[in-house]
Amino acid sequence: MNRTRQIGATAVEFALVLMFFLTFLLGIMDFVRMLWTWNAAAEATRWGARAAVVCDRNATVVLSNMQKFLPQLTAANISVDWYDAAGSISATCTSANCSGVNVSIVDLDYQWISPIGFGTRSPIPMPGFSTYLPREIMGQDPNSNAVCS
Repeated sequence: MNRTRQIGATAVEFALVLMFFLTFLLGIMDFVRMLWTWNAAAEATRWGARAAVVCDRNATVVLSNMQKFLPQLTAANISVDWYDAAGSISATCTSANCSGVNVSIVDLDYQWISPIGFGTRSPIPMPGFSTYLPREIMGQDPNSNAVCS
């Protein structure tokens, strides 16, 4: 075969293989980013529940502590339920008589940025995340007040 007819064949093959390789690599990186977001959401609910148990009834403090892990969270994405001594949700209990708190993340969506994206460009809804903590020493942190600020 004539060598002049194959001069660009290697470059074309490299371009085709590189396109598939980079798409696959970006898909893996996006999947890892989704797992990181999943873990950050679980940690955010734990940290939010800790702030809710230690601090007075203040959803703003809970949200600000959760946003340290997931900055995209808003007040619409979180649910904070305080429970009275009977175990039912109470709108009036205080740190002196609440028995626990449940912090949840709702309506959190994940947006793919890689070309794979499973054929969709719309956000993928993530499952709900929730953490319940009992009262313990609700209203005070024996080590620091930094959690409530």
